[in-house]
Amino acid sequence: MQKNPLNGKVALVTGAARRVGAEISRLLHDAGMNIVLHYNASEEEAVSLCEELNKKRHHSAMIVQAELQGLESQKALVQQAHKAWNRLDALVNNASRFYRTSYDEVTDYAWDDLMNSNLKAPFFISLAAAPLLAEHHGCIVNITDINAERPLKEYSIYCVSKGGLIVMTKVLAKELGPKIRVNAVSPGSVMWPEGENKLSDEEKQSIIEHTSLRKSGDPKDIANAVLFLVRDAEYMTGQILNVDGGSLLF
Repeated sequence: MQKNPLNGKVALVTGAARRVGAEISRLLHDAGMNIVLHYNASEEEAVSLCEELNKKRHHSAMIVQAELQGLESQKALVQQAHKAWNRLDALVNNASRFYRTSYDEVTDYAWDDLMNSNLKAPFFISLAAAPLLAEHHGCIVNITDINAERPLKEYSIYCVSKGGLIVMTKVLAKELGPKIRVNAVSPGSVMWPEGENKLSDEEKQSIIEHTSLRKSGDPKDIANAVLFLVRDAEYMTGQILNVDGGSLLF
């Protein structure tokens, strides 16, 4: 019987407590990996998910709280992730922020907040993790957004930050090869925005009608793409997988 290639390997998933991050963590765990679940404010959800995973397999998940705006906290996160099982094989840069920034009302705060969370943090976390990932020919998977290629009106800074993440993926694929593979997954409509960014039923239907598959996706679609890049894509680096139901065809 062939050995599972991910058994005993370790993944750090940022923004892992809920939504897409939680689904990525579950699938990588089901595939045999030990998971370091990073969260910022969603402590209750992070604890619950950690308990869920550890019930399936003893001592296979742990949580780490970190605000990712500062370099020291980013380095500390990577160090704690490595310390848990004394190795690191995959980094999934999933944590990000998303909110409206009308073009004529953009502020320095919004620029710094979104760029730091969505671009600067993944970059410096990746650099901190690189020496550890290189020891086992590991990989990095960045979660970007199809709106990086097709900008969304009134979300200018968010789209710029995710566009930068696409370029960062290609840059790091060159800089960190051959020992580390770096790829990205670019979701379309897989989970609707929450809170003040919530969409109306009409807006949701309009988005669905502008996909070839005429339906919204599911977090599992993103998780499956991440698992493919971590486990199966041994000869892929610098690539962006669009998981969007064909939205970019319109």
